[in-house]
Amino acid sequence: MAAVGALSRIARLGSRICKNRVTLSGNSQRRGIAACIDPSHGLTDEQKEFQKVAFDFAANEMAPHMAEWDQKEIFPVETMRKVAQLGFGGIYVQPDVGGSGLSRLDTSIIFEALSTGCVSTTAYISIHNMCAWMIDSYGNKEQREKFCPDLCSMEKFASYCLTEPGSGSDAASLLTSAQRKGDHYVLNGSKAFISGGGDTDVYVVMCRTGGKGPKGISCLVVEKGTPGLSFGKKEKKVGWNSQPTRAVIFEDCAVPVANRLGEEGQGFNFAMKGLNGGRINIASCSLGAAHASVQLARDHLLVRKQFGETLSNNQFLQFKLAEMATKLVASRLLIREAAQALQEDRPDAVAICSMAKLFATDECFNICNQALQMHGGYGYLKDYAVQQFVRDIRVHQILEGTNEVMRMIISRNLLSES
Repeated sequence: MAAVGALSRIARLGSRICKNRVTLSGNSQRRGIAACIDPSHGLTDEQKEFQKVAFDFAANEMAPHMAEWDQKEIFPVETMRKVAQLGFGGIYVQPDVGGSGLSRLDTSIIFEALSTGCVSTTAYISIHNMCAWMIDSYGNKEQREKFCPDLCSMEKFASYCLTEPGSGSDAASLLTSAQRKGDHYVLNGSKAFISGGGDTDVYVVMCRTGGKGPKGISCLVVEKGTPGLSFGKKEKKVGWNSQPTRAVIFEDCAVPVANRLGEEGQGFNFAMKGLNGGRINIASCSLGAAHASVQLARDHLLVRKQFGETLSNNQFLQFKLAEMATKLVASRLLIREAAQALQEDRPDAVAICSMAKLFATDECFNICNQALQMHGGYGYLKDYAVQQFVRDIRVHQILEGTNEVMRMIISRNLLSES
């Protein structure tokens, strides 16, 4: 019933959004979605409703500003607070603390739609949602009530802090230490490549309270303004420019024991549980970029003329477009299967989430890159959205566990069952 209430709220708020979608490619009129790649296939009426709300928000509130946010490196706080009013600040957080209480599949549908308007911003929203979910799922009553309402409304923003300068794929080797002294932990160390770092308010930090390995890792929630918390320079990135990325530095940073999620030694497990959903989320963001890029490529082929006829008459390009559409739909089906597996806590969930992340982020990047190629020289101009989709989703093959690590997880699962 809570989810139904959330859907009604989303639909009601979404009705305020103008329904005239703007183009993603400049002056050309956006055409309708071809039936064979329609992302609404198989969805319930309620899911179609909030999918439409997300698509409309992406078209009207995000796409017109996507290039500016990228070029000027703007963190669009007010736009994100608008999206939170639709219930998208805590999509799979429980309703009693301000969340929408929706499913993992619902979440994937929303992030795919939002990413057609701006991948970089949507990817940050997905990380924020993951942090809010971790506090909601593993925090006690006081922690949930303290942090979750402001995160769900995006009055405050969150960052996920696992990666360190010396521990990327080998996350269990992290060195940031937290020594308990009375009713506080004293943190020392640093985190690298933190999305939102320096601009966000809440940091969900994995740190070492015990011995080596994953069982020595705990999870602390560190609030901005805590003495001893500081930030590195803002990184200059190829893409993802609408969200700041900085190192997060702890120097004798005293954090209350009351801000620890769960018990000591449970932090690594919490981090991995968060990443399982995060992999579906980031794959869904790639999916939105690929969906938009297929449409942009199709529209370009229909109007661009070479050798006396439109490119749409070139059989080589027809076949390439067909391959792009096929890989798009295959990616969508695998992502949605993974979302269902995670929601149902199936034994294959970790492997299927890894498969979805591996396949979708690789194939969706290839789709966007091929769409750029189809645009010729125009595709390399920043006046055309397709180049930004390419730049923004390239990193999805690296973060939330590199695609090489995804292969390790999948193969271990296969071999352990043989």
